[in-house]
Amino acid sequence: MSAKSPAAAHPRGPRETVELLLRTTAEGTRDQIADLYAPDVVIEIPFAPNGIAAVTEGRESMRARMNAAAALFEFDAVSDVRLHETADPEVIVAEYRITGRVTDGGQPFSLSYITVTRVRDGLIVSSRDYGNPLEVAALLEASRGRIA
Repeated sequence: MSAKSPAAAHPRGPRETVELLLRTTAEGTRDQIADLYAPDVVIEIPFAPNGIAAVTEGRESMRARMNAAAALFEFDAVSDVRLHETADPEVIVAEYRITGRVTDGGQPFSLSYITVTRVRDGLIVSSRDYGNPLEVAALLEASRGRIA
């Protein structure tokens, strides 16, 4: 019989999971990012511009979209992070900025976000992502609208 590891006995909470997500966004791969989400995750983008899905269901659907987008742009850093715990122990609100560059031509971009993220057993089970629509539109234009 094997003993449970301390990590298995105490999965990451919302704060630790979102901190890891933000670090992985800047330093990891899209597959590593996707692995932080539950298999049945639901991601909502209430202010999604035309051409971007407003809802993505399932980790593997999200992984496919993220890997397709990796050919179009890369993330360099996450900054201006502010995390806000809520009365619900599974939910955390994060404010942050992602910087990166468009792969074709290297044009830099900067996107500000607010996300409302629910974490259960160390995995993200849902997220509502609010990006600045003007910044997203500029990125889409720089990417020639190929992000879907």
